[in-house]
Amino acid sequence: MAATAASVDTQHEDTIHDVQFDYSGKRLATCSSDSTIRIFDSEPGHPPIKVAELRGHTGPVWRVSWAHPRFGVVLASCSYDKRVIIWKETQPNSWDILYEYTGLTKSVMCVAWAPVEHGLELACASSDGSLAVLTYEKGTTDRNTWRETKIPKAHPGGAMCVSWGPAFPPGSLISGTEPSPTSAAAPAISPQKQFVSGGCDNSVKIWVFSDKAHTGTPTWECAQKLEMHTDWVRDVAWADTLGPISTIASCSTDGVIVWGQDRPGTDSALWKPQETLNKFGEPVWHVSWNPTGTLLAVSSGTNKVSLWKETLDHKWKRVDNLDEQQSSS
Repeated sequence: MAATAASVDTQHEDTIHDVQFDYSGKRLATCSSDSTIRIFDSEPGHPPIKVAELRGHTGPVWRVSWAHPRFGVVLASCSYDKRVIIWKETQPNSWDILYEYTGLTKSVMCVAWAPVEHGLELACASSDGSLAVLTYEKGTTDRNTWRETKIPKAHPGGAMCVSWGPAFPPGSLISGTEPSPTSAAAPAISPQKQFVSGGCDNSVKIWVFSDKAHTGTPTWECAQKLEMHTDWVRDVAWADTLGPISTIASCSTDGVIVWGQDRPGTDSALWKPQETLNKFGEPVWHVSWNPTGTLLAVSSGTNKVSLWKETLDHKWKRVDNLDEQQSSS
């Protein structure tokens, strides 16, 4: 069945910066320079209907991110006003501010929720160069808290984007988990906390969580710094795949780089560039994977989206051109 493109009248009064579907694909969130977030019900075959408008920011809202539905209907947003707001739908189409984070000193450029295995945990990137991870902790009383773990000076000049890695190494859920003849049971697979960031220092960095039990201080350590871009890294996306190789896409004005990691989960695993896609001729703003990590969507220039897929000979080929569909519709 051929894909179709449809326009949505969001009624925003200024530039739209982000559009995100929830996990079910039935809710749509948009955010704009008009300082608002708008929520739409989206059913197949019907135009989206606006059901809520969230007002709390005092500047342009750059990104929105839906939490896993296990935690209820929760949405995070970040803004030029230096704030991160976590919203919760308390009644149908009625939203309250669950938490407001003000620990960053400049515009907050990106927010991203961790995989559900890590609980309710949010990574934030700020143009002050810092990264922050907010972890929800249920209190012993009625008072619940959010714990902040900050990574100062993560990207000199500014941090632009974050994306979480899968909770389990590629292939770990489909191999090596059965009990062996010489043991009662196979070792349990523990979720691993890791994410990737990009910034104005033209670099991509891999961060791994380290829980230093002897000090009681959880920290994030930079496992590897990837340097191939020649300009600000505008977006990063870590693919959630069951294949043997972990994959990250990053983008800048110089195009898209697809990074791969051989032997993920081992001490000798290193990230290396698999392919550079520089055929756009204009800045690339966003990259995004499909749920299985096999298809990469790239947003470039003005209103242009293209889809890329890896071939059997490990080359990346453009398989669709959505901007042509939009111009002909």
